[in-house]
Formats: sequence, structure tokens, C-alpha cells
Amino acid sequence: MPDLLVQSLSKSYPTPTAPLEVLRGLDLSLERGQSLAIIGPSGSGKSTLLNVLGTLDRPTSGTYELSGTDPFQLSEAGLARFRNEQIGFIFQEHHLLPQLTVLENVLVPSLAQGRPDQVITARAHALLDRVGLSDRLSHIPAELSGGQKERVAVARALINQPMLLLADEPTGNLDRGTAEHITSLLLELLAEQNTMLIVVTHSLSLAGAMDRQLELLDGALQEVAAA
Repeated sequence: MPDLLVQSLSKSYPTPTAPLEVLRGLDLSLERGQSLAIIGPSGSGKSTLLNVLGTLDRPTSGTYELSGTDPFQLSEAGLARFRNEQIGFIFQEHHLLPQLTVLENVLVPSLAQGRPDQVITARAHALLDRVGLSDRLSHIPAELSGGQKERVAVARALINQPMLLLADEPTGNLDRGTAEHITSLLLELLAEQNTMLIVVTHSLSLAGAMDRQLELLDGALQEVAAA
């Protein structure tokens, strides 16, 4: 059984007239160590799909299993714990806490498990060293470049060793050279941590670096033909 399995997943929103269908009967599977890019025009439902996969939004119908668990069958507390432990998020706008240092920002997801212990703190140091920020531990986000903020976000997303990493336009605000570096870094960390990576992007360069590319059109996913 795949580590990530989506079957007949749909998402609609109520409107005064008829439900607005955003996702229509999607099927998707992914294994550990694999990467996937989802492309499509603005408004096609990419962010909605990412929110459902991240358990931030519930599907209207269909099933979603991650490591054999349907997170939407869990209690609200169980769902929050599952999300924190199994899913890492990388956002285009970073969402770093401005008053915290680089090290503290990376440790934030671990706070749900209590005060970070020596093992977690050592992991944070190792991740920040891996993304090339070991000399920026005490800096706050305002003192970092866009590329450095993105690298902090990558380290933060991996601190709990999640099974699934979700990235929403992770290179959207970066120059070409920095974007290429972030892409390479993501793929290297994917292999090292044996996790799964799903990227939503408009960047054909980023999409092309992933193992698979799917396009979301009219609420449905379809394979992107090789160039």
C-alpha cells in the first residue's frame, strides 16, 4: 500500500445557488522518497488540495490515508497531533515569527510535544547546519535575506521528521540562483530523511526537478507529458 493514498477525493463549497466544486474525484499515490509537483493556473484548486493533504481542510468526499491512517477519522486533538508529527509545511511567505531567533523559529513545531529536549535541539542545530545557517542561529528574520528565510522554513518543516513535506511556491519570491539552490536542497533533504515531497508551483523549472508532475485542471489531476 502506498505511503500516501488519495481515492475519489472531492472538495466543494456551498454557495447561494449550487455547491462550488473545486476538486473532483482525485486519485493520487506517493511513496517515501518520492517528489511530486502540482502545477496549474491560478484558481485551479492547487492551494485547496494542499490544504486537504495538510489536513488544514476536510474533503467533502473520498478518502485520504497517510502511512495507513485516515487523519480525518481522528478526534480534533488527535488530528492536530497527527498534523504536527507527520506533516511539514513550507510556505511562500515563510511565516517566521519575527520576535524569535532562527533557532527558536525552527524549534516552534516541537513545542507541541513540550519543552525541546537536547535531542530536538541538537536536531535543529544539525538541520540549520545542513541548510547553511549555522552562523545565523541568533539572528531574527528581519536580519535575513529571502533565501535565508526560506532555508529556515525548510529546517523548521523538517524538525519533527515528518513523513510528508508540503511546499507552496517555495521558490516564488526568490531570484533564479537562490531558487535553484533551494530546489537542490529540498531534493537532497528528501533523500536523506526518506520523506515525501509535494510542491505546488508555477515554476516549470522547479516542477521539472521533481520525480513526477501533475497538472490540476477543472478540478482533476492529469499527468504532465514529458517534454
